[in-house]
Amino acid sequence: MLKVRQLTKDFGGLRAVDQCSFTVSEGSIFGLIGPNGSGKTTTFNMITGFLEPTAGQVLFRDEDITGRPPDQVAQRGIVRTFQLVRVFGRMTVLENLLLGPKNQRGEGLLLGMLNLPVVRRQEEQAIERALGLLDVVGLRSIADEYCRDLPYAEQKMVEIVRALMTDPDLILLDEPTSGINPSLVDQILDYVRHLRKEEGKTFLVVEHDMRVIMNLCDRIAVLDYGRKICEGDPDEVCNDPAVIDAYLGV
Repeated sequence: MLKVRQLTKDFGGLRAVDQCSFTVSEGSIFGLIGPNGSGKTTTFNMITGFLEPTAGQVLFRDEDITGRPPDQVAQRGIVRTFQLVRVFGRMTVLENLLLGPKNQRGEGLLLGMLNLPVVRRQEEQAIERALGLLDVVGLRSIADEYCRDLPYAEQKMVEIVRALMTDPDLILLDEPTSGINPSLVDQILDYVRHLRKEEGKTFLVVEHDMRVIMNLCDRIAVLDYGRKICEGDPDEVCNDPAVIDAYLGV
Protein backbone atom coordinates (compact mmCIF):
# COMPACT_ATOMS: atom_id res chain seq x y z
CA MET A 1 0.00 0.00 0.00
CA LEU A 2 2.74 2.48 0.99
CA LYS A 3 6.27 2.53 -0.39
CA VAL A 4 8.89 4.87 1.04
CA ARG A 5 11.99 5.00 -1.13
CA GLN A 6 15.29 6.59 -0.10
CA LEU A 7 13.45 9.34 1.76
CA THR A 8 15.84 12.09 2.88
CA LYS A 9 15.38 15.39 4.72
CA ASP A 10 18.04 18.04 5.36
CA PHE A 11 17.62 21.04 7.63
CA GLY A 12 20.53 23.25 6.64
CA GLY A 13 23.61 21.19 7.44
CA LEU A 14 21.69 18.64 9.52
CA ARG A 15 20.42 15.47 7.88
CA ALA A 16 17.38 14.41 9.93
CA VAL A 17 16.39 11.47 7.72
CA ASP A 18 18.93 9.70 5.54
CA GLN A 19 17.76 7.51 2.64
CA CYS A 20 15.02 5.76 4.60
CA SER A 21 13.11 3.01 2.77
CA PHE A 22 10.32 0.66 3.85
CA THR A 23 7.04 -0.80 2.61
CA VAL A 24 3.73 -1.02 4.48
CA SER A 25 1.48 -3.85 3.28
CA GLU A 26 -2.27 -3.44 3.14
CA GLY A 27 -4.04 -4.65 6.29
CA SER A 28 -0.86 -4.61 8.38
CA ILE A 29 0.31 -2.69 11.45
CA PHE A 30 3.80 -1.38 10.77
CA GLY A 31 5.92 0.16 13.53
CA LEU A 32 8.57 2.87 13.26
CA ILE A 33 10.77 3.17 16.34
CA GLY A 34 14.05 4.72 17.43
CA PRO A 35 15.61 7.00 20.04
CA ASN A 36 14.56 10.64 20.41
CA GLY A 37 15.78 12.63 17.42
CA SER A 38 16.11 9.59 15.17
CA GLY A 39 13.81 11.02 12.47
CA LYS A 40 10.54 9.22 13.11
CA THR A 41 8.21 12.21 13.20
CA THR A 42 10.12 13.90 10.37
CA THR A 43 9.43 10.80 8.28
CA PHE A 44 5.74 11.00 9.21
CA ASN A 45 5.69 14.66 8.21
CA MET A 46 7.19 13.91 4.79
CA ILE A 47 4.75 11.08 4.10
CA THR A 48 1.74 13.23 5.00
CA GLY A 49 2.86 16.40 3.22
CA PHE A 50 3.76 18.54 6.24
CA LEU A 51 7.37 18.59 5.07
CA GLU A 52 8.79 18.36 1.56
CA PRO A 53 11.57 15.77 1.22
CA THR A 54 15.04 16.83 0.16
CA ALA A 55 15.21 13.61 -1.85
CA GLY A 56 13.40 10.31 -2.20
CA GLN A 57 9.90 9.21 -3.05
CA VAL A 58 6.59 8.33 -1.36
CA LEU A 59 4.22 6.05 -3.26
CA PHE A 60 0.66 5.29 -2.13
CA ARG A 61 -1.09 2.56 -4.09
CA ASP A 62 1.61 3.11 -6.75
CA GLU A 63 0.79 6.82 -7.08
CA ASP A 64 3.64 9.25 -6.43
CA ILE A 65 2.45 11.58 -3.65
CA THR A 66 5.88 13.00 -2.81
CA GLY A 67 5.61 16.60 -1.65
CA ARG A 68 1.84 16.85 -2.10
CA PRO A 69 0.14 19.12 0.48
CA PRO A 70 -1.62 17.50 3.46
CA ASP A 71 -5.15 18.03 2.12
CA GLN A 72 -4.34 16.19 -1.10
CA VAL A 73 -2.69 13.36 0.84
CA ALA A 74 -5.79 13.07 3.05
CA GLN A 75 -8.08 13.03 0.01
CA ARG A 76 -6.21 9.96 -1.22
CA GLY A 77 -6.92 8.08 2.01
CA ILE A 78 -4.00 8.81 4.37
CA VAL A 79 -4.66 10.50 7.72
CA ARG A 80 -2.54 11.02 10.81
CA THR A 81 -2.64 11.93 14.46
CA PHE A 82 -0.02 14.04 16.22
CA GLN A 83 2.39 13.44 19.07
CA LEU A 84 0.84 16.41 20.88
CA VAL A 85 -2.95 16.26 20.84
CA ARG A 86 -4.63 18.65 18.41
CA VAL A 87 -8.33 18.83 19.21
CA PHE A 88 -10.56 21.90 19.20
CA GLY A 89 -11.01 22.54 22.89
CA ARG A 90 -13.96 24.90 22.55
CA MET A 91 -15.93 22.40 20.51
CA THR A 92 -17.70 19.32 21.81
CA VAL A 93 -16.47 15.81 21.14
CA LEU A 94 -19.21 15.29 18.55
CA GLU A 95 -18.44 18.61 16.84
CA ASN A 96 -14.76 17.64 16.62
CA LEU A 97 -15.69 14.37 14.95
CA LEU A 98 -18.03 16.04 12.46
CA LEU A 99 -15.05 18.00 11.11
CA GLY A 100 -13.60 14.77 9.74
CA PRO A 101 -15.85 13.55 6.89
CA LYS A 102 -14.77 14.49 3.39
CA ASN A 103 -16.90 16.13 0.70
CA GLN A 104 -19.66 17.42 2.99
CA ARG A 105 -22.18 19.26 0.80
CA GLY A 106 -23.19 21.52 3.65
CA GLU A 107 -19.69 23.02 3.67
CA GLY A 108 -20.54 24.89 0.49
CA LEU A 109 -21.92 28.38 1.09
CA LEU A 110 -25.05 28.05 -1.05
CA LEU A 111 -26.05 24.52 -0.06
CA GLY A 112 -25.28 25.26 3.58
CA MET A 113 -27.56 28.30 3.55
CA LEU A 114 -30.38 26.48 1.76
CA ASN A 115 -30.16 23.49 4.13
CA LEU A 116 -31.54 21.15 1.48
CA PRO A 117 -32.71 17.61 2.37
CA VAL A 118 -29.59 16.10 0.79
CA VAL A 119 -27.45 18.20 3.15
CA ARG A 120 -29.48 17.17 6.19
CA ARG A 121 -29.32 13.49 5.24
CA GLN A 122 -25.55 13.63 4.85
CA GLU A 123 -25.22 15.37 8.21
CA GLU A 124 -27.46 12.78 9.87
CA GLN A 125 -25.32 10.00 8.42
CA ALA A 126 -22.16 11.67 9.74
CA ILE A 127 -23.67 12.02 13.21
CA GLU A 128 -24.75 8.38 13.18
CA ARG A 129 -21.24 7.26 12.20
CA ALA A 130 -19.63 9.48 14.84
CA LEU A 131 -21.86 8.16 17.61
CA GLY A 132 -21.24 4.61 16.44
CA LEU A 133 -17.47 5.08 16.66
CA LEU A 134 -17.84 6.63 20.12
CA ASP A 135 -19.83 3.58 21.16
CA VAL A 136 -16.97 1.32 20.09
CA VAL A 137 -14.44 3.20 22.23
CA GLY A 138 -16.82 3.72 25.14
CA LEU A 139 -17.01 7.52 24.81
CA ARG A 140 -20.65 7.95 23.75
CA SER A 141 -21.51 9.44 27.13
CA ILE A 142 -19.18 12.42 26.60
CA ALA A 143 -20.28 13.28 23.06
CA ASP A 144 -21.61 16.67 24.17
CA GLU A 145 -18.72 17.61 26.46
CA TYR A 146 -16.14 20.19 25.45
CA CYS A 147 -12.80 18.66 24.53
CA ARG A 148 -10.91 21.15 26.71
CA ASP A 149 -12.60 19.58 29.77
CA LEU A 150 -11.52 16.01 28.96
CA PRO A 151 -8.56 14.12 30.41
CA TYR A 152 -5.56 13.86 28.10
CA ALA A 153 -6.20 10.19 27.32
CA GLU A 154 -9.74 10.87 26.17
CA GLN A 155 -8.56 13.77 24.01
CA LYS A 156 -6.12 11.40 22.32
CA MET A 157 -8.90 8.92 21.65
CA VAL A 158 -11.06 11.70 20.21
CA GLU A 159 -8.23 12.60 17.83
CA ILE A 160 -7.95 8.99 16.64
CA VAL A 161 -11.71 8.70 16.15
CA ARG A 162 -11.80 12.03 14.29
CA ALA A 163 -9.19 10.68 11.88
CA LEU A 164 -11.39 7.64 11.28
CA MET A 165 -14.32 9.87 10.33
CA THR A 166 -12.55 10.49 7.00
CA ASP A 167 -12.82 6.73 6.31
CA PRO A 168 -9.08 6.47 5.54
CA ASP A 169 -7.21 3.49 4.14
CA LEU A 170 -3.94 4.21 5.96
CA ILE A 171 -3.75 5.72 9.46
CA LEU A 172 -0.50 7.12 10.83
CA LEU A 173 -0.41 7.24 14.63
CA ASP A 174 2.32 9.39 16.20
CA GLU A 175 2.95 8.28 19.80
CA PRO A 176 -0.66 7.13 20.39
CA THR A 177 -0.02 6.00 23.98
CA SER A 178 2.37 8.70 25.21
CA GLY A 179 1.18 10.53 28.31
CA ILE A 180 -1.60 8.02 28.91
CA ASN A 181 -2.23 6.03 32.05
CA PRO A 182 -0.97 2.46 31.48
CA SER A 183 -4.41 1.12 32.38
CA LEU A 184 -5.83 2.88 29.31
CA VAL A 185 -3.09 1.88 26.88
CA ASP A 186 -4.61 -1.54 26.28
CA GLN A 187 -7.91 0.12 25.33
CA ILE A 188 -6.19 2.01 22.52
CA LEU A 189 -4.31 -1.07 21.34
CA ASP A 190 -7.49 -3.14 21.31
CA TYR A 191 -9.19 -0.46 19.24
CA VAL A 192 -6.38 -0.45 16.68
CA ARG A 193 -6.58 -4.24 16.41
CA HIS A 194 -10.37 -4.03 16.06
CA LEU A 195 -10.07 -1.55 13.18
CA ARG A 196 -7.55 -3.75 11.39
CA LYS A 197 -9.64 -6.89 11.83
CA GLU A 198 -13.17 -5.54 11.35
CA GLU A 199 -12.62 -2.66 8.91
CA GLY A 200 -9.41 -3.71 7.16
CA LYS A 201 -7.53 -0.56 8.15
CA THR A 202 -3.76 -0.30 7.73
CA PHE A 203 -1.56 1.42 10.33
CA LEU A 204 1.87 3.01 10.50
CA VAL A 205 2.74 3.65 14.15
CA VAL A 206 5.49 5.68 15.81
CA GLU A 207 5.85 4.69 19.46
CA HIS A 208 8.50 4.79 22.19
CA ASP A 209 6.98 2.10 24.38
CA MET A 210 8.66 -1.14 23.30
CA ARG A 211 5.93 -3.23 24.96
CA VAL A 212 3.33 -1.50 22.83
CA ILE A 213 5.27 -1.90 19.60
CA MET A 214 6.23 -5.53 20.19
CA ASN A 215 2.66 -6.54 21.02
CA LEU A 216 0.96 -4.54 18.30
CA CYS A 217 3.01 -4.56 15.11
CA ASP A 218 3.53 -7.17 12.40
CA ARG A 219 6.74 -5.55 11.16
CA ILE A 220 8.99 -2.87 12.60
CA ALA A 221 11.63 -0.55 11.17
CA VAL A 222 14.21 1.03 13.48
CA LEU A 223 15.78 4.44 12.87
CA ASP A 224 18.95 5.80 14.44
CA TYR A 225 20.33 9.22 13.51
CA GLY A 226 17.96 9.27 10.55
CA ARG A 227 19.11 5.95 9.08
CA LYS A 228 17.22 2.69 9.08
CA ILE A 229 19.38 0.21 10.97
CA CYS A 230 16.99 -2.74 11.14
CA GLU A 231 13.67 -4.04 9.82
CA GLY A 232 11.84 -7.25 10.65
CA ASP A 233 9.21 -8.89 12.80
CA PRO A 234 9.16 -8.08 16.54
CA ASP A 235 11.39 -11.01 17.52
CA GLU A 236 14.02 -10.14 14.91
CA VAL A 237 14.07 -6.49 15.93
CA CYS A 238 14.13 -7.17 19.66
CA ASN A 239 17.18 -9.43 19.31
CA ASP A 240 19.13 -7.36 16.77
CA PRO A 241 22.47 -6.20 18.25
CA ALA A 242 22.30 -2.82 16.50
CA VAL A 243 18.87 -2.16 17.98
CA ILE A 244 19.95 -3.20 21.44
CA ASP A 245 22.94 -0.87 21.22
CA ALA A 246 21.25 2.13 19.61
CA TYR A 247 17.73 1.99 20.97
CA LEU A 248 17.99 0.20 24.28
CA GLY A 249 21.40 1.64 25.12
CA VAL A 250 22.89 -1.58 26.49
